[in-house]
Amino acid sequence: MSSRKEVMAPGARRPADFWIFFVGQTASNLGTSFTRFALPLIVYKLTGSSLNLAITTAATMLPYLFFGLFIGAWVDRVDRKRLMMLTDLARAVVVTTIPVMAAFGRLTPLWIYGVAFVQATLGIFFDSAEFAVIPSLVRTDDLVAANGRVQASYSAAQVIGPLLGGVLVLLMPVPALMYFDAGSFLVSVASLALIRTRLSQAGEKRERTHIVRDVVEGLRYVLGHPVLRDISAMMALVNFVATTVDTQLVLFATVRLRASYAQVAWLYAAGSVGVVILGLLAGVLRKRWSFSQVALSALMLHGLLIIAFAFTQTYWIGLALWGLNGGLGILFNINTGSLRQAIVPNHLLGRVISVAGVLAWSAIPLGALLGGYAIERTGNVVLVYAVIGALTILIPLAFSFTALGHAERYITKGTDSADATGPLRPTSIG
Repeated sequence: MSSRKEVMAPGARRPADFWIFFVGQTASNLGTSFTRFALPLIVYKLTGSSLNLAITTAATMLPYLFFGLFIGAWVDRVDRKRLMMLTDLARAVVVTTIPVMAAFGRLTPLWIYGVAFVQATLGIFFDSAEFAVIPSLVRTDDLVAANGRVQASYSAAQVIGPLLGGVLVLLMPVPALMYFDAGSFLVSVASLALIRTRLSQAGEKRERTHIVRDVVEGLRYVLGHPVLRDISAMMALVNFVATTVDTQLVLFATVRLRASYAQVAWLYAAGSVGVVILGLLAGVLRKRWSFSQVALSALMLHGLLIIAFAFTQTYWIGLALWGLNGGLGILFNINTGSLRQAIVPNHLLGRVISVAGVLAWSAIPLGALLGGYAIERTGNVVLVYAVIGALTILIPLAFSFTALGHAERYITKGTDSADATGPLRPTSIG
């Protein structure tokens, strides 16, 4: 007489696994928030130069140009869970070198650029895999809400991290904050080890192809799809002009707003508060209004607030404007990310997010350097910020007359199917 025992089918989705993933990434994001706050301060303290701040940003983005396409294709070939765990272990080691070098008096801007470059490269591996595993953890109908929760947790960590960092810099050297980031990567590894849901393509056998062919397939998919192509083109333009606003925040805050290091930390935290609020509201807003209405309007308002931020000289007004500004920017990202996940078949997700990243972020290094150079040459950070804000309004306004103005027409039912390999066509008008 045998007893019945319920066994979970291989690859079956467990609701608890999303929350395990969520907790692990929240912890990791908290650690990363210390680095995000501390790194520009370290560079600015070492150099006092807007160009050096710009070079740090360029070093962070260049890996997308050099490796992004191939990493995305490779991620679609391997065990995503194992890849994410190994990547986090490597990131923990790399980030630890900054406080170690600082402790021995050997830390230089060049070393920081190198660490930023390596960390960004490892981040492409992790982010490509993370983007691709979320659809394995939740139902398609829950993608916007799930992405909103992940983004909100990221931003909640970005609120707490700078606030704690602002206190901790009174007690320890700024580079020592990087130890928190290293520890958080280890927490992420532990959480991933607990997940039982299969995070790669369950039961699917793919023909082994050359990686260049996989890259070309991802490029053809993105460039052949009107919505995906226009999103990438628009974001390349927006990132080219707007990256300077974030890159030079430390300089703007200290020069224009006369902020202390603690107040700079509060600015980072305020930006993340806006992201938390609008990240949690993303699903609600998306159910009430169309993608085009939410995403494009958010981006245009984002530009308007950059202009307002540029002309304020009162720290507390700037704090409020920066908080709202951060929320509007991420509201666009959540909607575009969820749209990609809903459109793209699973076996292409890693490649598509990498292709999208390369196309959208390709202009950031040059934009950051030109923005830093413009501030150095003019000595007028207000003028540079104001021009950036105006262009950030005009770019999405122009793209509202393209396929992005009616993106919902390009979403079809059943886009998760394995045979959905080509660009989708409009299903209806109106």
